[in-house]
Amino acid sequence: MSTLFVVATPIGNLEDITLRAVSTLKSVSLVAAEDTRRTLALLTHLGIHVKMISCRAQNEEYAAQKIVSALDSGGNAAFVSDAGTPAISDPGAVLVQSALKAGHTVSPVPGASAFTALLSVAGARDKTVLFEGFLSPKSGRRRARIKTLLECEAGFVLYESPFRVLKLLADLADFDKTRRLCLGREMTKLHEEFLRGTVEEVLAGLSNREELRGEFALYVYGKKTGGNAGKLAEVPVDSASV
Repeated sequence: MSTLFVVATPIGNLEDITLRAVSTLKSVSLVAAEDTRRTLALLTHLGIHVKMISCRAQNEEYAAQKIVSALDSGGNAAFVSDAGTPAISDPGAVLVQSALKAGHTVSPVPGASAFTALLSVAGARDKTVLFEGFLSPKSGRRRARIKTLLECEAGFVLYESPFRVLKLLADLADFDKTRRLCLGREMTKLHEEFLRGTVEEVLAGLSNREELRGEFALYVYGKKTGGNAGKLAEVPVDSASV
């Protein structure tokens, strides 16, 4: 049977592509992409010319059938999302299930992920970390989930757009304004930035800006590591950009 490779791509800096990802993308007969225009730019940068097919959240079931058909014909395929690791708050689960059900091999080609990138610089000491990704845009559902997450012992990671990040921080502050967090913006890109401090402090810092750009990832420390006591509380709010 054929192989579907689930390939991680850079979340910003194109130099974060792995050697194995490049060789895999060169070897397959088909690349399924969340956004073919965005993936075409990456493939062109890498000097790779291969047939592509769109496979996004809105058409994943239909696209999965076509990709499985290509696998049935004997060729290998790769799936990439817009950035980072597919199926991590991105499409991919339906395609993976369809390929496995058809008897094909599914193999990961690991690499960049906003989730692991943020954790690596958060200085987190939480034994358990929950990945939540994007919360509901509906206020009631979002606030209910935030309340549940804050009540558990674990740290957790959220993703948010520049259009809703202030609302997210305001909701967090309503429940626990002293909980500490690490907020990453434009990670690995030219204007990479990290803000560290309490929810109240980070919210105040962002609220003073005229415009918010880029994608945001937040690590909210767990109850034991993110309260008022302990070494983390001694770390001042700071920002660093490269």
